[in-house]
Amino acid sequence: MPVLHNRISNEELKARMLAETEHRKTVSFYKYFNIADTQKFRDELYIKFYELKVFGRIYIAQEGINGQISVPDSNFEAFRDALYAADDALNGIRMNIAVDDDGKSFWVLRMKVRPKIVADGIDDPTFDPSKMGTHLKAKEFNELADNPDTIIVDMRNHYEYEVGHFQNAIEVPSDTFRDQLPMAVEMLKDQKDKNIIMYCTGGIRCEKASAYMLHNGFTNIFQLEGGIIEYARKAKEQELPLKFIGKNFVFDERLGERITDDIIAQCHVCGKPCDTHTNCKNDGCHLLFIQCESCAAELQGCCSIVCNEEKNLSAEEQRERRAGRENGMMIFNKSKDHPLRKHRDQWKQERFANIKIHQPNS
Repeated sequence: MPVLHNRISNEELKARMLAETEHRKTVSFYKYFNIADTQKFRDELYIKFYELKVFGRIYIAQEGINGQISVPDSNFEAFRDALYAADDALNGIRMNIAVDDDGKSFWVLRMKVRPKIVADGIDDPTFDPSKMGTHLKAKEFNELADNPDTIIVDMRNHYEYEVGHFQNAIEVPSDTFRDQLPMAVEMLKDQKDKNIIMYCTGGIRCEKASAYMLHNGFTNIFQLEGGIIEYARKAKEQELPLKFIGKNFVFDERLGERITDDIIAQCHVCGKPCDTHTNCKNDGCHLLFIQCESCAAELQGCCSIVCNEEKNLSAEEQRERRAGRENGMMIFNKSKDHPLRKHRDQWKQERFANIKIHQPNS
C-alpha cells in the first residue's frame, strides 16, 4: 500500500532537510474550484508529491486547494506538471515563488482535507467566491494606488500588518479572517464610490474578500494578483517603485521575507526597532511575538519573565504550574489581547524601574 501519511518523527525529518545539499524552491498556490471527492483527490496528489520530495502544508476542500510548499529545484517542473494534471481547473495555476528564500521553509509534507481552504464563517448559500474583484498586476496596482479616490485594504492579521504593509493601507483590526469580512463591509460602507483594493500574502484571502465585498453591494473592487509575494517579485523584475514597506510575514519556518530594508515594527519587550518574529521558548506558551536579540538573550527566547522562570523549572514543576491553567495559557494564540502580554508589560516595568537618566553637571 502506498504511503499516505508521514511516519517519521519531526526531529529526524528536520535534520534530514537541514542536511540536504540541493536548493529548494518555496512556492505558494491556491485555486477556488469544485472538488467532488476531496479524500480521493488528496490521496492521489499526496502519492505524487511524496515521490517528488515535496514538503509543506496543503489544504483541500470542496471549494478548492491552498498550498505552501518547498520542492527540490530539480523536481520543480515535475511537481508543477503533477499539479497541473490533477484537474483541468489547475492547468496553468499561478505559482508564487518566494522572494527571500533559503529553501529551508518546510521539512515534512502534510496534506489535510478541511471544510474550507480559508475559514470565512460565511453560511450564505447565495455567496459565490468565483465572482471576485478585478485583478491588478504590480504596475496596475501602483497606478491605481496613486489615485486619491483609492482605498487600500490589508486583509491579513495584525501580526502580519505590523511588520510590513503597503503605504497608506488600512488595517482591518481583527484576529481572524472570518471576523474581518463583515468588519471590512462595515468600515467601508460609506466609501462605496471609491476604488477599493484588497490584498493579502499570496492572494487567497483577498480573492474571497473581494467577492464578499461585491456580494455586499460594492462595485469598484480590485485585488492584488498573487498578493504581496507576486507583487514584490514582479516589481523588482520590472524595476517598479516598491509601495510595500518592511517585511512580508509568511507561514513557514522563515516567519518572514524581506521586501525592503525598512523596519517599521518594535520589539514587544523593550520597544527597540525590530521585526523578527519568534515563538516563546516556554513549551507552555509558544506565543508568537517580536523580539530583538538583546531581549532574546536576557529572557532566553521567552516572551516574559514569567515564561522564562517557568521554562527553567524541572519538568515536574512545569507540569504542576500548568495544571488547571485554562487552555495552556492559550498556546499558539496570536491575538493582540493575549493574556501573556500583561506579563511582558510587567517585566518591562521591572527591567527599567531602576534606570535613571543622568544629566550632565551644570
